[in-house]
Amino acid sequence: MLVALFSAVLTLGLAGASPALGAPQAANVGPERFTAFAVDMSNTARTGNNSTTVDIVVNRWSSDADRDRLLNILKTKGQDALLSALQSLPVVGYINTPGSLRYDLHFARQHPEAEGGRTVVLATDRYITGWEARNRPRTIDYPFTLIQLQLDREDHGIGKLSIATKITAKGDTIELENFSSEPVRLTEVKKEKTH
Repeated sequence: MLVALFSAVLTLGLAGASPALGAPQAANVGPERFTAFAVDMSNTARTGNNSTTVDIVVNRWSSDADRDRLLNILKTKGQDALLSALQSLPVVGYINTPGSLRYDLHFARQHPEAEGGRTVVLATDRYITGWEARNRPRTIDYPFTLIQLQLDREDHGIGKLSIATKITAKGDTIELENFSSEPVRLTEVKKEKTH
């Protein structure tokens, strides 16, 4: 199922088509930490408790050059080359949930909104289990994890997390396909104050 929910990724994250979106990212003034409450609404959710808290830390924002390079690789060489290029980028932050491993983020972009808030788009490669690598089920074709946060002026808001996503380019259009029927909803998103 094509996921239109991550339209910000198409323009902000990779495409950067408009002049406002193509503007350089804000200077890195230190880490930003966000917390959220995640609810798995997908058709692949396990039974039982499908919600947890999530911590997201952005240590630095990805450059315009990184964005442009990734977009060019996707358009000329495809998803597998994009995955390899994303994995080779420096770690820009991480995401974790209670009792889980920390997953490094390799791409982070933000865009100010007209009404004073901002959109944050984060991307990384998805953890592939040994069983998955060996048996190569259909999920192996969905190697990306994408996060979109929509924040207001006070840095509170909502978001979406797509754990298993495929990214393809068709001409000038970037298509995102989510393995599950719906991404994880992020509610009660807020930026934590740093000391």
